[in-house]
Amino acid sequence: MTALAIVALLLAAGPAVLSWRNFRIFHPPVSETGPAVDVAILIPARNEARNIAAAVAAALGNPGAEVIVLDDLSDDGTDEIVAEIGAREPRVFLVRGKPLPTGWCGKNWACAQLARAATRPLLLFVDADVRLKPDAAGSIANWLRESGAQLASGIPRQELGTFSERLLIPLIHFVLLGFLPLKRMRESQHPAYATGCGQLVVADAEAYRKAGGHEAVRARIHDGLALPKVFREAGLRTDLFDATEFATCRMYRSDTETWRGFGKNTHEGLGAPARIVPATLILLLGQVMPFALLVAAPWLTTLQLTCALAACALALFSRLLAAKRFHQPLMMIVLHPVAIFALLAIQWIGLVRYLCGKSAEWKGRRQPCSHVPAGRAGVASDNRLAPARPTGHVATNPLAGNRVPAADA
Repeated sequence: MTALAIVALLLAAGPAVLSWRNFRIFHPPVSETGPAVDVAILIPARNEARNIAAAVAAALGNPGAEVIVLDDLSDDGTDEIVAEIGAREPRVFLVRGKPLPTGWCGKNWACAQLARAATRPLLLFVDADVRLKPDAAGSIANWLRESGAQLASGIPRQELGTFSERLLIPLIHFVLLGFLPLKRMRESQHPAYATGCGQLVVADAEAYRKAGGHEAVRARIHDGLALPKVFREAGLRTDLFDATEFATCRMYRSDTETWRGFGKNTHEGLGAPARIVPATLILLLGQVMPFALLVAAPWLTTLQLTCALAACALALFSRLLAAKRFHQPLMMIVLHPVAIFALLAIQWIGLVRYLCGKSAEWKGRRQPCSHVPAGRAGVASDNRLAPARPTGHVATNPLAGNRVPAADA
């Protein structure tokens, strides 16, 4: 029991110390005012009628940026909403998405088409449930230039409603800042340090094409991890920033959506076959076991109880830092071991389903159950992206159809 208490203490200390170090260098962009004339805000949208108007309106709060929405074969009137906005706003463009090719995930196909339709040197991909703050695009663009990276992603402020959202979504920051050494990541171009948040990604357009863009990760579900990796494999730099004050996101709207959303890409993250066993041991022993030991407090020695109490305090330390910094609910911190246990359960269930060939379904589509080899730019394949379209504010895109002002779509 003494050895178990000491191991729990050591495994709780690691993420706590790394979180403290990361919090000191995980900064938001400096707020910049002025037109974002070099930025294209790209929004993939499939059946996003409840979100798209607010997403486009928020994007338009960034003067100078062009806003391109891809309607990914929606059947809920998403395209009509965009067209109506475009009748009033000349900076809004609508791309009508092509049918999903074999071997592609829907979001990656949508983003690839959006990138082909953009004319600006910087590409800012945002999900339809992300709300950019005014001047966010210019601030993020300036941050990317000053960082020296060619791709970066930011974690918006997460708006939480249901119990499952409040329980699980704060773990995004916990896992990221507790297990990724940001300083080493910025000093190295090794693909092992690739990470990101697919909700908000900014990339240099030329570097994006060099790395192969979303075509290179076409079969991957977790684009937030996959896209930075192919950038690094191409010799490019990637980075991460705090977007709490520049964007908000309501990822899910129900307990069911939250569990399904967390489960759809587990086999590419913590639930990957090579990671899940060590991740489970580290998280169970360092984040759950200390609290389990306290249940047996009357039978513990002074040393064992001291180690358990210290481990509990360390396990909650980074959650307390994150709650203050990222506006997370304080009351949910006491359920931290429950959240970790639930997260691991989702990882294992997702991995078992993946190994059994039961692919996840999202937005009415079955996700690929096995990876198609990542296609690099210039490598022939049946689904190869079309040649670059002519430049110009309004042009025909052989990949995505006609990119036209939304009012004319």
